[in-house]
Amino acid sequence: MNQSATASKATATALPKIPLVDLNAQYQSIKQAVNGAIHEVVESSGFILGKAVQNFEKEFAAYCGAAQAIGVGNGTDAITLALRALGVGPGDEVITTANTFIGTTEPIGLAGAKPVFCDIDPLTYNLDPDKLEQAITEKTRAVIAVHLYGQPAPIEAIKKITEPRGIALVEDAAQAHGAEYHGQRIGSLGHAACFSFYPGKNLGAYGDGGAVVTNSSELADRVRMLRNHGRHQKYEHEIEGVNSRLDELQAAILRVKLRHLDTWNGRRRHHAQQYTRQLAGLGVETPIEQPGVHSVYHLYVIRTPHRDALREFLGKQGISTGIHYPLPLHLQPAYRHLGHGIGDFPAAEAAAKEILSLPMYPEMTESDIDRICEGIREFMTTRVG
Repeated sequence: MNQSATASKATATALPKIPLVDLNAQYQSIKQAVNGAIHEVVESSGFILGKAVQNFEKEFAAYCGAAQAIGVGNGTDAITLALRALGVGPGDEVITTANTFIGTTEPIGLAGAKPVFCDIDPLTYNLDPDKLEQAITEKTRAVIAVHLYGQPAPIEAIKKITEPRGIALVEDAAQAHGAEYHGQRIGSLGHAACFSFYPGKNLGAYGDGGAVVTNSSELADRVRMLRNHGRHQKYEHEIEGVNSRLDELQAAILRVKLRHLDTWNGRRRHHAQQYTRQLAGLGVETPIEQPGVHSVYHLYVIRTPHRDALREFLGKQGISTGIHYPLPLHLQPAYRHLGHGIGDFPAAEAAAKEILSLPMYPEMTESDIDRICEGIREFMTTRVG
């Protein structure tokens, strides 16, 4: 091992690790308020669909600029219940992007429908509306637009295709709490928007949680029944539903965190700007915000053909990274029955081989970003350039 490599290894060993996300750092900043909210719920002994859930639903709906929010068990359930409430069922098709987490498509199958994949825009990684029209058939009942990595999908272009055909538009907003599309908050742009409150999200609980947000009172009423065994009143079941209720303790925690969401999102955007500025000219692709779009950078995703080597290099320096996502959905074993193969959705497949998520959370310091960017600079100049 040469002197330079020895020095680099020693420096990496001495420096603290930089995680992909640090949930404890956030907790420490709001610890007193969170502990107080938890204590209040426990003291009240009202654990299921109590005041915390009711208040959070009102506050989150207002935050999204929508009429109603319905708290449910998790983000996957949110999409499942939204699709069921829209009447999606056996024989129907639902179109979504090939580059997303399987939680977007599992609900389609759970509703008895067939998932139909669409390729992505290689610049934004969101659904490419130019590819959408050719995926539509007479069986298409809904489109799920994923706001991937915190950047809103091209809703206006999608609506121009779906609205004349009477196709429902569902937003998968699991990574986009607080994002904006032409001045409107994500959550009020489609028939329903589905949020996840998984702990690592921009607005994350300390366990699972989710919500369906909508301007339709009819849709909201049906989701409320579906989440609670198909009922409004105890032991009177109008339809067959499920047990998918946002937990009271999680709602109390989310109420505390919602007050800080805009500040945290502002920090994420600041970090993203720092990344983009420092990585300019290094030979890696950085995120692009489309005009009128306000991303909240749930993830900061770069792209390079040297992804795997770069990831290994950064890992040795104590810098954690992620890949969101390494295998497009159409190539997953779970969807082998759909008959897709390599080359069917080339943009999604190409991205999956090159995308790399860098550490991103509000509590990061500028020195963290400096160190990460310096690591990338060292790799690109000494190992690639």
